[in-house]
Amino acid sequence: MRRKRKPRLRRKEVLRIERKKRITSNWVVIAMFLLLIFGFTAATLVWPRREFSERENRSLHLFPKPTLTTVLNGEFESDYETYLSDQFPGRDGWIAAKTTAERAIGKDEIKDVYFAKDGYLIESHKGSFTTDNAVQNIERLSAFIEAQQERFGEGHVSVMIIPNAVEVLKEKLPRFAPDSGEAQYLAQIEERLPSGTYFDALSVLDDHKEEYLYYRTDHHWTTLAAFYVYEAWAKEKGFQPAPITDYTREVLTDDFLGTIESKVGGRMEGDTIERFLPKEQVSYTLDYNQGQKTGTDLYDLSMLETKDKYSVFFGGNQPIVTAKIDNGSDKKLLVIKDSYAHCFIPFTFDDYGEVTFLDLRYFNESLNGYLDQNEYTDLLFLYNASGFAEDVSLGRLAN
Repeated sequence: MRRKRKPRLRRKEVLRIERKKRITSNWVVIAMFLLLIFGFTAATLVWPRREFSERENRSLHLFPKPTLTTVLNGEFESDYETYLSDQFPGRDGWIAAKTTAERAIGKDEIKDVYFAKDGYLIESHKGSFTTDNAVQNIERLSAFIEAQQERFGEGHVSVMIIPNAVEVLKEKLPRFAPDSGEAQYLAQIEERLPSGTYFDALSVLDDHKEEYLYYRTDHHWTTLAAFYVYEAWAKEKGFQPAPITDYTREVLTDDFLGTIESKVGGRMEGDTIERFLPKEQVSYTLDYNQGQKTGTDLYDLSMLETKDKYSVFFGGNQPIVTAKIDNGSDKKLLVIKDSYAHCFIPFTFDDYGEVTFLDLRYFNESLNGYLDQNEYTDLLFLYNASGFAEDVSLGRLAN
């Protein structure tokens, strides 16, 4: 017995059903789009506000207060866009997901960060060394060092501009990565400074570039790199620095993820932070910010429990810190610096009885007034190259 065939749908009926499916599909897409747009906007409005991102080690933008002026000139709209970006729900996860997707399609540079050989994240510093500010900072430093050489005398003033990983580790960069211009910038600095004041840290680091000189996930150099530069500088100054074998190298952490990793996200192997402890240690006392706080240990081990583990050195950036070292030396060193100096300064405790380090970004007094009131035998200006080029506070050198 034959089964009855189902009646074929008429063409009009088929077209009607297909049209209904398309309409339904379109509405689903529209609904999903609206959900993404308005859902995330609504989530942003109710999401807990964060004033500080520990992962990125920076303050986050809060909701801007609109005024008639800021609305009309576009400032409010710009600030609101930044606010939405900073307070976006799940921001860290989205950054990591975006990086993973871009890496999957073969990108080797994201947010001006190279994904280099041996697991290194290296900032490109595109354009940093050719800005008006970068050029002006050379002139500001030149005028300051000339004046200080008259104050301290020949042989007592030094300038170290430490090269960044993009220059020292350029062989690890992706193929066809353009030259950063950093070496040329360092040469310009040396050319403008009084003879005998510039110390060539680039040559020292080049001699050890196969070693662990820079963190893979952070913009700082390592304690090992700082030791090599200090050793060469101290010999040039006429000191007899202790060899590396006279130090106990202690690993403080091996899971440090720095500022560059925070910038691009993704899973990375942690870096190792070391401290070099001399086998014959001397006692010292620390004075933070002219009496606000005192201490006897330049390592703040509590910072190892935070994201900003590099702040284990002196607890991070401070306006001014003075260390008095019980080593019998009457030499007094003033270091004008950025955070690259933090792992370098402990080595100076062997040769100076007093070491003061001052950060112009946070020091609000007159620098020349401070120099007039205090007697130092030596001056060291220590910055990293990109930090020096980009620092907008160096106009204070003239104050």
